[in-house]
Amino acid sequence: MSLLLLLLFFFFLMLIGLPLYLALLSVAFAGIAVLGDASLLRVVSQQLFGGMDSFTLMAIPFFVLAGSLMNRSGLTDKLIDFSKLLVGSMRGGLGYVNIVAGIILAGVNGSAAADASALSSILIPAMKKEGYNQGYAAGLTAASSLIGPIIPPSIFMIIYASMTNTSIGGLFAAGVVPGLILGLSYAVMNYFYSFRYGAPISSGEERSQAKKILIQSISGLLAPIIIIGGIVTGVVTPTESGALAAAYCLLIGLFYTKKLDKRGIFEALYETVRTTSSIFLIMGAAQAVGWLLKWERIPQHFAGLLAGAGLTSSPVLLMLTFSAIIFVVGCFMEEVATLTLLTPIFYPLAMQAGIDPLHFGIVMTLNVTIALVTPPMGACNYIVSAVGKVPLSEVLKFIWPFIAVSLVALVLIILFPIITIYIPKALGL
Repeated sequence: MSLLLLLLFFFFLMLIGLPLYLALLSVAFAGIAVLGDASLLRVVSQQLFGGMDSFTLMAIPFFVLAGSLMNRSGLTDKLIDFSKLLVGSMRGGLGYVNIVAGIILAGVNGSAAADASALSSILIPAMKKEGYNQGYAAGLTAASSLIGPIIPPSIFMIIYASMTNTSIGGLFAAGVVPGLILGLSYAVMNYFYSFRYGAPISSGEERSQAKKILIQSISGLLAPIIIIGGIVTGVVTPTESGALAAAYCLLIGLFYTKKLDKRGIFEALYETVRTTSSIFLIMGAAQAVGWLLKWERIPQHFAGLLAGAGLTSSPVLLMLTFSAIIFVVGCFMEEVATLTLLTPIFYPLAMQAGIDPLHFGIVMTLNVTIALVTPPMGACNYIVSAVGKVPLSEVLKFIWPFIAVSLVALVLIILFPIITIYIPKALGL
C-alpha cells in the first residue's frame, strides 16, 4: 500500500510540473517519512551524489559536446548532403535521406534529442517543400532520431554500463546491427508510403556535384570513425574517444568549415552543461529512489511475483514482460529516470534467467529509446514539432506506425540474441 501511495505522490508531483529530479527526491524523502526512521535521511544525499560519481559517466558530456559542435560547425549539413548523394534520387528520396542521416549522426553524439533537433531544422522544411505531408515528415524525423541511442556511441548504454559493470565497448559493438535493423524498418515504411501516396522523386542534382560532396563529407564522416573505431579496437576509452571527437569537431569548425565562432562555442558549452547536468541530477535522484526500493526489498518481491508466474524460466517471456512494463512506464516518465530506476530491478532477474548482459543491455536501451516517441511524454515528438514548425497533433497522428515498426524490431532482437552478440563475440569484447 505504501508503494502505491508513493507512486501516486510521484505522478501528482509530475502533473503539477515539478522538475523530475525534485519529484524523485521528494518521493525518496516521503518514503523515509513513511518508514519513520530519520537516521536514513543522510542516505539520500549519499545516494544522490553516489549516482553521479562514476568515471564511466564522464564520457557523456564529451559526446554531447561533440554533437553540439558538429551541428554548429556545419558538419551536419555536409553529412546530409552525403546522404542525399547516396539515396536522394529515389522515389521518396528525402525520406531515405532522413533515415540515412539519422544513422550517420548516430555515430557522433548518442542523443536522440540532439539528432531530432538537427534533422528537424533541415529536413522537415525540405520535405514539406517537396510536397510531403508535414505530419509524415515530422513522424519520420522523430523515428530517425531513435537510431541515435542504438548505434554507438549511446548515452543510454553508458548509463546502463555504469550501473551493471558491463563493457561499454561490448555494448557499443552490440548496438551496430540493431541500429541498422531499426533504420531498415523505417526505410521499408518509407518505401510503402512513397508508392502509396506518390511521394516525389528528387531531382538528383547532387549527382552533378558528387566529387565535391564526397570530399567535403569526409571531414564529417571521420567523427563517428574516431569514436566507434577507437572504442571498439581498444585504442582509447569511451571518455577519451568522446574528448577526441569533441576536439576534432572544434578544430574542423574553426579552421576547415570556419563556421564556428566564439558565440557558437559558448552555446555548445552551455548546451552541454545544461544537458549533462539534467541527466546527472535525474540519475542521482533516481539512485536515491532505487536505494529506497531495495531497502523495502521491492526487487525481491517482484522477482518472486515473476517466478510464481513462471516467467523467470523463459528468457524471451521475461524480456517481453520487461518491455511491456517499460512501454507503459515510458509513456509517463523521462527515459533516463526509467532506465536508472528499472535496471537495478530487472538486471538481476535477467542474469538469473541466463540472458547475456550485452543482449539485455541493448533490449533495455531500445525500450527506453522507443519511449522517446511514445505519447504523452515522448520528448522527441515535442522537439520535431517545435523545431520543424509542425502542429503536435500532426506529429502524434503519424508517429504510431513508427512506434509499431520499432516494437516489431524490438521483438525481433529479443527473439534472436545473435543479432546483438555476434559482433562483440567476434571482436572478443
